[in-house]
Amino acid sequence: MRPERSRTAAEDYLKAVYAHSEWQAGALGSSQLAQRMGLAPSTVTEMVKKLVAQGLVEHAPYGAIELTASGRAEALRMVRRHRLVETWLVQQFGYRWDEVHDEAEVLEHVLSDRLLDAIDAQLGRPVRDPHGDPIPAADLTLPAFHGELLADLAAGSRGRVVRISDRDPEVLRVLAAAGIGLDSEVVAGQLDAHTARAVWVAGLSA
Repeated sequence: MRPERSRTAAEDYLKAVYAHSEWQAGALGSSQLAQRMGLAPSTVTEMVKKLVAQGLVEHAPYGAIELTASGRAEALRMVRRHRLVETWLVQQFGYRWDEVHDEAEVLEHVLSDRLLDAIDAQLGRPVRDPHGDPIPAADLTLPAFHGELLADLAAGSRGRVVRISDRDPEVLRVLAAAGIGLDSEVVAGQLDAHTARAVWVAGLSA
């Protein structure tokens, strides 16, 4: 594997490990990471060994995969790139929010830091992307995020949408067709269970 391809793969792994911890509290094992990335478990095991050797993750056999301080910084750097690119594509090029993920997966690895900072400035230093995901600042600090999963709320509870998972583009299309986006008001029980598990809300009321 060429060095640049190896680096790109490592960046994707670190971002995936971070994404797991961002959305749920449970430990991440090799099989879960393989499922998340759509790769063979043996492929993931080999890459995790390399990341451990580079001091980017910690992983005992059959144990959880966790980012080291260096690994977390690198993951946040890539998260910042990904979310800024998604925001850029939506605001400047008219992409829909269900179209930007794959484009950002490519562009995040090739933009220079100078161009990325120019994009950030042009966009007004946004603190969230089109899906409500917090965008790390240039110093990798994260803006505060407060929200609860819509699926966990009692039926009839109301809240304002603050974040939507972009893992399933069909969920984004369903929400868009229903006229639901960031800052929309929703009611627990209004959406099907699968969609409700992808929506986070704040400002709750009965």
